[in-house]
Amino acid sequence: MTSLHIKTPLIESRPLSVLTGKTIWLKMEALQPSGSFKLRGVGLACQEYVRRGAKRLVSSSGGNAGIAVAYAGRHLGVPSLVVVPHTTSERAKTLIRQEGAKVMVHGASWQDANACAQKLLEETDAFIHPFDDPLLWQGHASLVDEVARARVKLDAVILSVGGGGLYCGVVEGLRRNNLAQLPIIAVETNGADSLHRSIAARERIELPAITSLATSLGARRVCEQAFLYSQEHPTVSLTVSDRSAVLSCERFINDQRVLVEPACGAALAPVYEQRPELAEYKNILVVVCGGVTAPLEQILLWAEQYQKAE
Repeated sequence: MTSLHIKTPLIESRPLSVLTGKTIWLKMEALQPSGSFKLRGVGLACQEYVRRGAKRLVSSSGGNAGIAVAYAGRHLGVPSLVVVPHTTSERAKTLIRQEGAKVMVHGASWQDANACAQKLLEETDAFIHPFDDPLLWQGHASLVDEVARARVKLDAVILSVGGGGLYCGVVEGLRRNNLAQLPIIAVETNGADSLHRSIAARERIELPAITSLATSLGARRVCEQAFLYSQEHPTVSLTVSDRSAVLSCERFINDQRVLVEPACGAALAPVYEQRPELAEYKNILVVVCGGVTAPLEQILLWAEQYQKAE
């Protein structure tokens, strides 16, 4: 079965390496056909459910997962329905529709949209969760397989955390490549930091609301497996401000000529800011998870607003 995702480039970022005095590797998931890492896990799950007989794909999403479901549905020849909350950008809805899927807008948060999507399920539908499904984690783990085959020396992996799907996939990928000792630096924006608060409380916490503009990280509670892995796998949990995430997106455009959204900028921010938590690591992989729900004009507008406020 041919995968729907592509093998993405693994490159050393000379600008970031010079800035930090370290070797900074970038796994360029922003170059996936759907614009984000989501296609790895979503594509695998969609293929498997269609193989089992699903006639329609139904999903809930803040944006990127929905785009990946729509992309998968188009390529697999089955219809797709994506339920999104009112906070989802017009751009995201346009991109989902562009892939041929139907979009329904419901609720103030992803949780509301998810509950609606569940109620719409029919007998021959498959529900594609945006982050909480072992098939997703299995698919996301493939990015670690690619890094492992490249045989680069690594001391840590930096990634963004929303609902925890990417984090779970990277943990599983490290384990199956005999790299279980490699620390993960898990980054969230303030106001979308459910994993960070859960680790501090030693129990899975649900945020009352998402107050970060990085809406792609907008799960009020991480999946249970992500919390369990955070207790087992060496994990450093960091938070960054929306300002840091946005300005990192702007700097990344200049440094690498690639546009990513603030949810991805969150993972780049500790490198750009040379956070002390990175001091002991010399060879670092950053998962450039991508995201296409914030166009260039929006990134530049946010950056200008933050700079004016200084």
